[in-house]
Amino acid sequence: MANIRVSIITIGDELLIGQTIDTNSAWMAQRLNELGVDVVRRVAVGDVAVEITTALDEELTKAEVVLITGGLGPTADDITKPLLCKYFGGKMVVDERTLEHIKTIFTKRNRPFLEANMKQAEVPDCCTVLHNRIGTAPGMLFHKAGKIIISMPGVPFEMMAIMEDEVLPYLQQNFSHDAIVHKSIITSGEGESFIAEKIKDLETALPAHIKLAYLPSPGIVKLRLTGRGNDKLSLESELKLRQEEFANRLENIVVSLHDLPLAQVLGQSLIEKKATIGLAESCTGGYISHELTQIVGATQYFKGGIVCYDREVKENILGVDAKTIDTHTAVSEEIAIEMVQGALKVLKVDYALSITGMLGPATDKDEPPPGTVWMAVADKSSVKTRKFKFHYDRLRNKDMAMQSAIVFMWRFINNKL
Repeated sequence: MANIRVSIITIGDELLIGQTIDTNSAWMAQRLNELGVDVVRRVAVGDVAVEITTALDEELTKAEVVLITGGLGPTADDITKPLLCKYFGGKMVVDERTLEHIKTIFTKRNRPFLEANMKQAEVPDCCTVLHNRIGTAPGMLFHKAGKIIISMPGVPFEMMAIMEDEVLPYLQQNFSHDAIVHKSIITSGEGESFIAEKIKDLETALPAHIKLAYLPSPGIVKLRLTGRGNDKLSLESELKLRQEEFANRLENIVVSLHDLPLAQVLGQSLIEKKATIGLAESCTGGYISHELTQIVGATQYFKGGIVCYDREVKENILGVDAKTIDTHTAVSEEIAIEMVQGALKVLKVDYALSITGMLGPATDKDEPPPGTVWMAVADKSSVKTRKFKFHYDRLRNKDMAMQSAIVFMWRFINNKL
């Protein structure tokens, strides 16, 4: 058995024009990485035979396994299957197991079985058919000069099923691979350059088999330690010690040692405290509520949010004083305080957060500069406020505000402000 390198080819004109975002190759790379498999290339090509053939020729020079998704449907623009049949010198035949599976699907759905559907059961006679338990297009495995080529549908949930059921077990059984272990440190409050300077000596001291990556995103910087070796248990222990060493150095800005969404980190803290939270959102328009409710089990701690975009909602629902708005404007510390106090009262929660701001662009000379955001967090005994100044476009500012709000809440309920 040999070490394995994998290339991924995704097929579809919709990928090249940006109509569809390629989530397939990202998911595949993550699952392969968990096995210790190196993904050396990811390539997207359109529904053009010569482009697909050229990409296949090139990737076979760089990897032992080439994984392909896309172009296996019943319509005229799905050209992958006949192209692979020609590429490997086979002829099309009906795979009886696939045919029966497709008929069963159409019977269960009470839909007519058409000639186009019959073509889904046709495969090159030179391939090994990979069963697609939840769709009509089977996967196909080919051999060429000691290399493996596997073609799967582009529909994400069908590709995932074939990968989990067929492809990943096949790679585990037929190729050796090193263990790969990742450990993460999620930080907030300082930029990438500050962190790099703070941990420079620790990074320099890392052994060759452990690498450190900086992964910045709005409001946070994630550090990822990656170790590679033969003994997974030993590697886990070594990475944990390194993770703790880095986290201790960055103690004041560390949010979590787990690679989890910030909303989930916050949710875990609330569950541990058996506490509830509610929101009063103006400029973010419910975006923070959306993020919190992306987490399974959020009902344990999130009671609800009030989207108070208009001043009348601030006044009538949250009890914000109209005179405060007239005196200080809607984007002010005073309004954030009255909003959060109103949210605590109306939603009857243990903790509340309010947010009000101007994400941009400004439409009135009397408005605050774009990117100006005030937040307040509170419980029944105290209120904390903070002013943020973001410097991007409207959508990026909104994302930054959402991430910053979640961290602000997390710090408040964990007494880290």
